[in-house]
Amino acid sequence: MAGMLLLILPPAHGGQAGELLWSRVLGNSAAFDSSAAIAPDGTVYVTSSNARLQALDPSGRQKWFFRTGSDIKSSPAIGDDGTIYFGSRDRKCYAVTPEGRQKWSFRVGAWVDSSPAIGADGTIYFGSWDNKFYAVNPEGRERWEFATEGPIDSSPAIGADGTIYFGSHDKKFYALYPDGKLKWAFETGGAIISSPAIAGDGTLYITSVDGNLYAVTPEGTKKWRLHTGGVRSSSPVLDEAGQIYIGVNNCLWIVNAAGTKEKWEFCVNDEAHTLHIDSSPAIVADGIFIFGSDQGSLYGFSATNNPSEWSVSLGGRVTASPTIAPDGTVYIGSNATKFHAVRGTKGLANSSWPKFRGNLRQTGRVSAAH
Repeated sequence: MAGMLLLILPPAHGGQAGELLWSRVLGNSAAFDSSAAIAPDGTVYVTSSNARLQALDPSGRQKWFFRTGSDIKSSPAIGDDGTIYFGSRDRKCYAVTPEGRQKWSFRVGAWVDSSPAIGADGTIYFGSWDNKFYAVNPEGRERWEFATEGPIDSSPAIGADGTIYFGSHDKKFYALYPDGKLKWAFETGGAIISSPAIAGDGTLYITSVDGNLYAVTPEGTKKWRLHTGGVRSSSPVLDEAGQIYIGVNNCLWIVNAAGTKEKWEFCVNDEAHTLHIDSSPAIVADGIFIFGSDQGSLYGFSATNNPSEWSVSLGGRVTASPTIAPDGTVYIGSNATKFHAVRGTKGLANSSWPKFRGNLRQTGRVSAAH
């Protein structure tokens, strides 16, 4: 296919973790800020800045693509029936069938960078730069909207009881009942641009550009606050022991559930103050955690083995967050216009929130299976 490059390396048998399996150019000038979703049949869905939702098979071959009217930063989410939901900067949220056909689009007043969450009843939740948070039913009709005092690019998370959580540029972290009524709002000292993680006991972990990591109870009270100085968009994830992993400016931190930073950290060389870790980590079942950086590399680390277990250069800034398939293959895009598959070890850790958006279908729902 003209304008597209596919590099296929030998299948993922017997090789070492960190080997590049394939790289794919998905159209002209495609940069990747989003995290790929993986359907139960292995199809990989990824969005990009060239206004496309792409469907790939595990070998990297394109099944189809769907074009929107503007670039896409929203990560896709997959419903129970296989429908793919995502937002675009053309001011719409889309529903696309597994065959690549549009089911519907829902227009709002500004960009939709927020990645949608899917409730247990199929309701789609997302925010917009028009300062509003929306609930849309599976047929594409609005159920309700909730107004904040700032843009919303934070992606929502849904608790086990159906409570919907998200942050806003108005410096508040919100909890809404499924009917759209306010449950509580937790105030921070800055805009909230990252997305929350939910622990098994319901504790919520959020960051704010006030430079703090917060632990908040399901009732909306602060458990603790840790000053990190971080103002980037990396979102927290959790390992099986409940430790929090988070990008802090040019470093990757591990924080225990009591709010104390562990001694381990990894920092990219940033003497010019231009390199960051915006990628949210993903936690593997064998304890390895994987993340990208502005240096253009993808890393696999163990907190008990520093330096890294492995690293691979992807040829351009990595702001997207990795997705790990059940066979351990790591899928991630870079800003060098390529989407990559890297040999890993095992699938996702059995934690409540092991990756950005919580699970492989990226429903943003804590009770959903990986």
